[in-house]
Amino acid sequence: MGENGARMMKPTLLVLAAGMGSRYGGLKQLDPMGPNGEVVLDYSVFDAIRAGFGKVVFIIRRDFEQVFKKQVGARFAGRIEVDYAFQSLDDLPDGYSVPEGRQKPWGTAHALRAARRVVHEPFGVVNADDFYGSDAFAQAARFLAAVRDEPAKAHYGMIGYPLRNTLSENGDVNRGICSIRDGLLTDVEEYVKIKADEDGVVRGDNLAGERRPVDPDELVSMNFWVFSPSFIDRIEDHFTRFLAAHGQEAKSECFIPTVVDELIKQGAADCAVLRTSASWLGVTYPSDKPAVVAGIRKLINQGVYPEKLA
Repeated sequence: MGENGARMMKPTLLVLAAGMGSRYGGLKQLDPMGPNGEVVLDYSVFDAIRAGFGKVVFIIRRDFEQVFKKQVGARFAGRIEVDYAFQSLDDLPDGYSVPEGRQKPWGTAHALRAARRVVHEPFGVVNADDFYGSDAFAQAARFLAAVRDEPAKAHYGMIGYPLRNTLSENGDVNRGICSIRDGLLTDVEEYVKIKADEDGVVRGDNLAGERRPVDPDELVSMNFWVFSPSFIDRIEDHFTRFLAAHGQEAKSECFIPTVVDELIKQGAADCAVLRTSASWLGVTYPSDKPAVVAGIRKLINQGVYPEKLA
């Protein structure tokens, strides 16, 4: 395809939804958050459509294909092109097999790899059950419309949220805090048990177990990535090597950030951190639901969303 054709190609949104069956009891309890029964995913697809995405691909499991298509996919018929990819435990590169006793899939990189036959254009990746906000999708679409890989280096992106916009009032959270140089991601440091302590200072435990203050304005990753199509090929290479090293382990997982980090350290890619003004909303705790409902209501009152999604 020529450069002009590539520029006109609308990006695709990949939605990581293979875990929904286990978390939501076969999807029957998809939690309504909007005033007319809308679920979080409805808002993500609504935001993606108005940001200029041309297709949504749901990465799901075969065992709940029909119920997902009926309860979720059908919501978007006629509004955006919808396709599906299937994460399967035994969908592995040639020469590899599932070790005896393993039941869990191989992580988010493996899930993304499942879409290799249906995605050939620039794409964004989101979790199915996180509310990312309108600005995040606008940032993603602008980046994907403008960026092109170089022969020796790929250019990827990640939506970065100020930590304060992702905290819960109902308990601590785990976040990957980004180190950034010249607008590019250099590292992500995982912190757990992040919350405002009694003295009002936000602290978290690093992986060494040390409890340290963290700046609420630091940017964190909420697993909203934007990639050129080359990333699918990079996953294949990384995942094959991952299986060679860890394929016989019962619970090993291969994650998208690990692939990105390796490519950055190799100099094979860079990753722009796209700061969003949006607040991330999610149900980390059952008691978080009222805050998500109230957050969506506030955005409706501000005119960001209509009272009823089209």
